[in-house]
Amino acid sequence: MSTQGTDPMLVFATSDKGGTGRSVTSCNVAYRLCLRGLDIAYVDFDFGSPTAGALFEIGHAERGTTEGRGLHSYLLGETGEPRRLIVDRETDRPQLRRAAPGAGQLVLLPGDVGGAEFGCDDTIVARAVTLLAKLLSEFAVVIVDLSAGRSVALEIALRATVSTMLAHRAHRWLVFHRWTRQHVLAAGGLVYGSHGLLETGGHFEHDRQELLASVRCVRTAVAASDWTRTVDPPQAAWLNEQSKALRELAMAEGLGAAMVLGQTPIEPMLQWREQLILDADVNARLADPATVEAYTDLARRLTDSATWDIE
Repeated sequence: MSTQGTDPMLVFATSDKGGTGRSVTSCNVAYRLCLRGLDIAYVDFDFGSPTAGALFEIGHAERGTTEGRGLHSYLLGETGEPRRLIVDRETDRPQLRRAAPGAGQLVLLPGDVGGAEFGCDDTIVARAVTLLAKLLSEFAVVIVDLSAGRSVALEIALRATVSTMLAHRAHRWLVFHRWTRQHVLAAGGLVYGSHGLLETGGHFEHDRQELLASVRCVRTAVAASDWTRTVDPPQAAWLNEQSKALRELAMAEGLGAAMVLGQTPIEPMLQWREQLILDADVNARLADPATVEAYTDLARRLTDSATWDIE
């Protein structure tokens, strides 16, 4: 594998609450990047719930691997090399097995079935650094799906990215939140609050301003702009008032438009089944074209250097 001439990028997907769409959005962005010809590694650091295999519809790894070679086993020193699953070979979904012309390779590194959160020490961090550095030498983008909240996964990521091997590599932090008051408050706390991303990063000797410049938010399940046309006038007025209040709250929490990488719409298909949204799903009129457009735009902006320019 190669990085196709691009500067390899390390992307951490995080959220302060569960149910934000973090994993399903990250998997779909990984797939859209792959369609652009990039080799992508998807690393399941959601230690309490390593279910990325279910999103890629890999039946034998829906809740992680059972072979004792998952990321839990690797980080704890129980295996020398974590297992890799090439998605288009391992998936049970026929349409996903048919790789698009010019597509890159999408590889999943799963956790272990029954894995859970664990402590963090120098040895675990060193193993994480070794793994991530190796992946960056092979893949254009390495997406690390972290456990929700102020987790050991977040601590490992922050400690790893100040190591000698990774400090000079491009690393980005995507904070996912639904477009609700509670989720905006939680996301603001994760970035700016006590024991949050910036405070913990500073503790581990990250430069606060550089770290903040590498953070963007992804708003999920956002209603379409014309949503109020289908409801009664009093309800439409109330909903518009709430929408305005959410925008003001996001600004107050430091999550205004300048901090937003992009957003995804409410997608009925994903309300019933979290999965990759393929072009075939849109062509069959099972999924909203706006959802694929959102994932495609997120993939484009993620890898566009202009997105990360510091003004």
